[in-house]
Amino acid sequence: MSILVFGKTGQVAMELQRLLPDAVFLGREAADLADPAACVAAIAAMRPAAVINAAAWTAVDKAEAEEAAALVVNGDAPTAMAVECARLGVPFLHISTDYVFDGAGDAPFVADHPTAPLGAYGRTKLAGEVGVREAGGNALILRTSWVVSAHGNNFVKTMLRLGASREALTVVSDQFGAPTPAAAIAQALVVVCAAMQAGQAGGTHHFCGTPSTNWADFARAIMDRAGLACQVTDIPSSAYPTPARRPFNSRMDCSTLKTAFGIDQPDWRKGLDDILKELSV
Repeated sequence: MSILVFGKTGQVAMELQRLLPDAVFLGREAADLADPAACVAAIAAMRPAAVINAAAWTAVDKAEAEEAAALVVNGDAPTAMAVECARLGVPFLHISTDYVFDGAGDAPFVADHPTAPLGAYGRTKLAGEVGVREAGGNALILRTSWVVSAHGNNFVKTMLRLGASREALTVVSDQFGAPTPAAAIAQALVVVCAAMQAGQAGGTHHFCGTPSTNWADFARAIMDRAGLACQVTDIPSSAYPTPARRPFNSRMDCSTLKTAFGIDQPDWRKGLDDILKELSV
């Protein structure tokens, strides 16, 4: 039996394709998360060895205006997948986000910290978490943050594009967290998936890069490592309003994943160098 992955063109899904060449990857054209029943039917038809959900509604600002649609993708679909996996007795691995927290304080959030999302995106992702847990099967919920890679749309690629055409940029400096290479997330999922197939319990865990930083300092690191002369100036979040509130604190404690599965946090600086190298080829 093969592993079934929902998602094909997203950042983590692209990295999983490198690590799991024999897995079956379903894009939106084959199994749209806006149609949870179609996702369940795909699982039932294939009867895979494990299921990884690497697809989601990730348009944070758009979710504010379209929460009902985002809820189907981020809440109803993973819940339906988890229920079917529980019925078949196969592991289900699901990616979540630091946005389920309120971003208060400056301490890293532990996995069992009370959730309190600030906006629609976080609420829909939290609904998915609740549904996955209540499905009753062996499931992993892996919360991550600030995902970056050489694929798709992300902060690194945006900074490279703007840094190549501008002499200066302003970037918020009061939101703290850690960039997380999609390649590292994919590798962590592969390790956990194998352990769960061997009978180990999944659970809820955090996985993000290290060390912590803020968006402005991250932007400066991108410019420096890419050899761009663009100057980055700090601004507060209040100077860059968005439809959805962003958490000021996205730091996460990843110790439970290390204890349960032996997975270390990736150094995002090394991950950034790898991304830049891939983009330069």
